[in-house]
Amino acid sequence: MRAVWWTKVGPPEVLVPGEAPDPIPGPGQVQIRVALAGIHFIETLTRAGRSPRPTAQPPAILGNAVGGTIVAVGDGVEGSLVGQSVVSSTGGSGGYAELAVAEAADAIPVPRGLSLTDAVALYSDGRTAMGLHRRAAPKPGETVLVTSAGGGLGILLIQLATAAGARVIATAGNARKLDLARSLGAQVAIDYTAPDWARQLAAAAPDGLDLAYDGVGGTIGRTVFDSLAPGGRFVVHGMASGALTDTSEPAKPVTVIGIAELASIASESRELATSVLAEAAAGRLRPVVGQTYPLERAAAAHAAIEARQTLGKTLLTVSGSPLVDGQVGVHARDVAP
Repeated sequence: MRAVWWTKVGPPEVLVPGEAPDPIPGPGQVQIRVALAGIHFIETLTRAGRSPRPTAQPPAILGNAVGGTIVAVGDGVEGSLVGQSVVSSTGGSGGYAELAVAEAADAIPVPRGLSLTDAVALYSDGRTAMGLHRRAAPKPGETVLVTSAGGGLGILLIQLATAAGARVIATAGNARKLDLARSLGAQVAIDYTAPDWARQLAAAAPDGLDLAYDGVGGTIGRTVFDSLAPGGRFVVHGMASGALTDTSEPAKPVTVIGIAELASIASESRELATSVLAEAAAGRLRPVVGQTYPLERAAAAHAAIEARQTLGKTLLTVSGSPLVDGQVGVHARDVAP
């Protein structure tokens, strides 16, 4: 089968197209012919040797979220699943390929009314967003900050907080992402690359933030942390800056929901993913697929993500997908240029 090999720790160019043996489903597993594979920021960190929790070591095939058709099953799995369109985790690796093996329990049927493209875009980020949303529980009238607001996870957190009745402030690094955040419900959008962004944040939340979702970390994350109101909640879910936010010595009583909570969310992954796909099928949640790349150009996709050039979710088109390289996703067309 065609695949993309992570050959060694290094820059995007270490992702090299090649051939790989077809994976064989074991007991309790299914084999999926992959149409689309999701790319996550954590995979760029893994490739570069900077992930705090790598799921593979080179040489390996990266990729933990796929969508496609079940074409074979292992022992103990109902044969009636063959032919079903599903999205699934691959257990941490193996997704950048024509065929992938997954636990049958992880394969979720794509609900009626939802495209495979949207289902793959939602699968990983959606279950994380829903898990964080339930734990943070934004309330009507609260002021909520979403960092990395133009990314796959941020756009979902904006929608969930807005639907809960919160006032959302979004931060991102360019005008396209800020326009997207506004279109999804953010009432204030701030470019964190602006020299006075912290002053803008203080003006937008003079009484402090009730809740902040931090996917950036570093000094930006600490500025956000220090902007919490007494009793505020700070949810850590990423480190796009390369370092987690230092949440030691808070100036006021606050609650920190740390990065370790992601492990708890993972244990609820099927229920969370099923819930978020149902929300999308009902029209209450929408992903944004900003760009796609063919499988062989996975290195270019990684480079674009690292350069902060992407909008929303980035997908790899693998086999039998109608999408083409660079196509803007169906929902991104609603974003102001």
